[in-house]
Amino acid sequence: MIQLEEIDRQLRELSETQDFEIQHLTNGDLSIGLYFYSSLINSKLIQERISEPFSSCHSYSEMKNILDAELFCEQVLDEKEMIPKLLEGYSLITFNDTFFSFYAPKVINDKVDYAKNEASVQGPPFALTEDSYANLNLIRRRYASSNLMVKEKEVGKKPKAKLYVMYDKHVVKETVLQELLQKIDDIQDEFIQASGQLENLLSQKKFNFVPLMLVTERPDRIVFSLSQGKIVILVNGSPFALIAPAVFYDFMSAMDDRYQTYWIGIGLVILRYISLFLTICLPAIYIAVISHNPEIFQVQFALSIAGSRAPVPYSSFVEVLFMLFLIEVLIEASIRLPKYIGSTATTVGGLILGQAAQEAGLVSSVMIIITSTVAIANFVVPINEMSFAIRLVKYPLIVFATLFGILGLISGAFCFLVYLVNLRSYGEPFFRLQFGEHASTNSKKRISG
Repeated sequence: MIQLEEIDRQLRELSETQDFEIQHLTNGDLSIGLYFYSSLINSKLIQERISEPFSSCHSYSEMKNILDAELFCEQVLDEKEMIPKLLEGYSLITFNDTFFSFYAPKVINDKVDYAKNEASVQGPPFALTEDSYANLNLIRRRYASSNLMVKEKEVGKKPKAKLYVMYDKHVVKETVLQELLQKIDDIQDEFIQASGQLENLLSQKKFNFVPLMLVTERPDRIVFSLSQGKIVILVNGSPFALIAPAVFYDFMSAMDDRYQTYWIGIGLVILRYISLFLTICLPAIYIAVISHNPEIFQVQFALSIAGSRAPVPYSSFVEVLFMLFLIEVLIEASIRLPKYIGSTATTVGGLILGQAAQEAGLVSSVMIIITSTVAIANFVVPINEMSFAIRLVKYPLIVFATLFGILGLISGAFCFLVYLVNLRSYGEPFFRLQFGEHASTNSKKRISG
């Protein structure tokens, strides 16, 4: 039974904040009370759907019919439900000692924007928004199937974050689904604001080199993943979705690969794997050849490299770390600076630093070429989260190459491959070509449908 005294006490406490409004309306025959946060509620909707119809009501049954049949208001039966509903964008209506809740949220970021982190040449340019209902609309329209299930979850301590778990019930693996749902239920973090934060909390191991869930902003990638039997998690207020399980191939493929002809798509994937090899191994190869194994190259090329390093006063290990440190600083600055000056500042800074370092004899010209190649190749990886992870992998290989030369580089690369092979993403092998036995055929059917 609802306690009116307790509700009065809670409302008095809420009235201390500036954006909480209390309105008492009367039309001569009836009176109602409205309680809502003006920062969360669409005031125009309250005026049109409640205040104006109420002014013409003359009986209890007439107003009750408007609340039930026209506005589909829910009756509040427990005073503990009141504050959570107010914070979710509901307006409380008190009428004849009965409380009703009317959903009238003020949505600001529900307009579809263009994808900025995962650009596409031929694919749809649209991205997710911060409004979960708008995101559900985008996905439902592309994945028009009654098999698409949506489960609502609340995680964390108060205030709880609202999640939407999406999957195709006919192709999803039940064991993967149950494991993920259990991990969501076990989350006890105090406050969740973004998909990346949720990914860290759902991570099976805290110290992973590579991400085991895919973060995306593209509805077409979400639809393709659903058709493969994967699970999608939307966080209310975040324009990114989580996809699990994720395999290594997912991070190396772009949606454009599926919109191109077969050989062009294969060529682009091969290009990315070559770039991946260069960004991970090229600095270590340079150190190994200079310091331990110069006999690998022809005599003319080895002498050319040695000539370029003649004015450099320290070892190749220090040279590589110095240039990589500069390039990491430039990358971080390009991300943090305002977009209007970020690209210009980092480009000019990189050119000036590189040229000045070479003229001062601090680095060789070959090292500048290698550093530029590593930086460019790193951003060929289409998923930013994997691109950031790859930036760290090359440093252990540099240490191995410094200590043991080419043999150390090969051993370090082998250890990294063994690490990837042993990874599991919610029970599924991480280092595999694609997820699902019939992923390609299922996806073509679902997307075309």
